[in-house]
Amino acid sequence: MAEKLPKGVATVAQLAEFDTIIDARAPGEFAEDHLPGAISMPVLNDEERARVGTLYKQVSVFEAKKLGAALVSRNIAGHIEQHLLDKPKSWRPLVYCWRGGQRSGAFTHILREIGWDAHRIQGGYKSWRHHVIEQLALLPPQVQFRVVTGATGSGKSRLLEALAARGAQILHLEELAAHKGSVLGNLPGQPQPAQKGFETQLLAALSALDLARPVFVEAESRKIGRLQVPDALLDAIRRAPGLCIEAPLPARVEFLLQDYDYAVTDPAWLLERLGHLKGLQSNETLERWSALIAARNFPALVAELLTLHYDPLYQRSQAHNYESFGAAARFSAERLDPATLDRLAAEILAAVA
Repeated sequence: MAEKLPKGVATVAQLAEFDTIIDARAPGEFAEDHLPGAISMPVLNDEERARVGTLYKQVSVFEAKKLGAALVSRNIAGHIEQHLLDKPKSWRPLVYCWRGGQRSGAFTHILREIGWDAHRIQGGYKSWRHHVIEQLALLPPQVQFRVVTGATGSGKSRLLEALAARGAQILHLEELAAHKGSVLGNLPGQPQPAQKGFETQLLAALSALDLARPVFVEAESRKIGRLQVPDALLDAIRRAPGLCIEAPLPARVEFLLQDYDYAVTDPAWLLERLGHLKGLQSNETLERWSALIAARNFPALVAELLTLHYDPLYQRSQAHNYESFGAAARFSAERLDPATLDRLAAEILAAVA
């Protein structure tokens, strides 16, 4: 028999029952991760939370609670005045904090006293985090993945997008991770999410899939930039049937020069990133690449990066990690422009169907 919850308390399984999800934690906590669709209405900002915590540890619980109550009351009043006065009596908000205790409890109590059917999440964000970890272990083995492989510069991510445009289901890991998955994969002006935030986005993407239909995903390493792909998801992808995009070196060079145009326009950034290959490539090779950057001979640089670094790395990684690598269906493309990638998407969908 399910445990009967106290009045005004809900579980993470009931998220869809509410009109608005309110994150009452500090902005720094919200930035790291939050429930999908949640809006930030902190009852303590980051500085206030630190002040109360310091008082709690260094003075007394009583003094901390007095200051906390004053700050929380003032901040909740501000949120009501600024954001909630237009809400009808039928509005049902769901509030959470770190553990589902004092911060969300205070906010929920005031909202309920006004007359709204407000609830707080039992266990707070910690309960949600437990749910994410549990589901990221259970869901991936149920997905019918089709793994898109191909040497660096084969347009795999753009092919995923072409497949999606034709109605296919995709899981775009590099988009979720805000990183292209290589030493040059950092996106300018776009930081990667925190690991917890990445995993919440992954769960949202996986939960939206129709498990009766195949899902295309790019072959990835264990880490995309500084983010780690959850073990169950990586294992499911590595066991899945594969398809391989084969394109000649000139086509791959041309594609990368366009896809990484931000690197070409910022030689200093490019030089700094290639410095991370020290120890993997000889000093002589790195000096030659630096000279190519200085001369702005980017086609020659990209060709050497592919033949001397990325292609050998790809062969070792794919053959070792992906069970379907040798038997993967091959799809050839002389160019990697949008029209060709759309044609490849059509061929792949016809073959999979």
